[in-house]
Amino acid sequence: MIRLIIFDLDNTLTDFVWMKDQAIDAAIKAMIDAGLDFPRERIRGEIYRIYDVEGIEYQKVFNHLLVDLIGRVDYRILAAGIVGYRKAREAALVLYPHVNRTLLALLKRGLRLAVISDAPRQEAWLRLCYLGLNHIFDTVVAFEDTGERKPSPVPFRVVLDRLGIAPEEALMIGDWPERDIVGAAELGIRTVFARYGDTFGTRDSGADYDIDDIYRLVSIVDGLNGLPRKEIDDVRSDQ
Repeated sequence: MIRLIIFDLDNTLTDFVWMKDQAIDAAIKAMIDAGLDFPRERIRGEIYRIYDVEGIEYQKVFNHLLVDLIGRVDYRILAAGIVGYRKAREAALVLYPHVNRTLLALLKRGLRLAVISDAPRQEAWLRLCYLGLNHIFDTVVAFEDTGERKPSPVPFRVVLDRLGIAPEEALMIGDWPERDIVGAAELGIRTVFARYGDTFGTRDSGADYDIDDIYRLVSIVDGLNGLPRKEIDDVRSDQ
């Protein structure tokens, strides 16, 4: 019996890569307009080089960029970049199709919902608030909650312990097989690969299920829980 669905956040509930690209492009345009006299592609390359070293959630990337390019932080350029980034991020941070429909269907079936994210706690909660999901989940485990990132089994174990759920009663969905799928499977949690969010061209996810639309998760849960056909139809007719 499945009682809990654990979601990855980025590229599972929201298209984080697309959002990041849109925000970076807007920041670059704003910094060039403010006087950063370098080619757009040079700036973009430097930003992603910094992210490769410091991590994609690095909060001082534009400070670092300006020191690398002009030898100091020009606060007029920095402020323009930050504002451009934030405005574009808010506009581009949207849910994948059918996420709200899926979450409501799962809640209607009495399932518990959780998030495990490798993002810093503040950034994970900010994204959930922007997306209007901050009241949906029973628990959210971010990096600071355990000090370990997936595929460590620790974040998964924390979620299970907090909610009093056995591994065989849980289902994990994520877009990164080496982290989301491996970490969950190590504890005996069933796994679903969010192929719609895959950015690596994954062929064999190693998951129990692969899906191209998040709403497919509902029928997987119904099948695992042996919900009779009539009950499935009755539930869907109310959605």
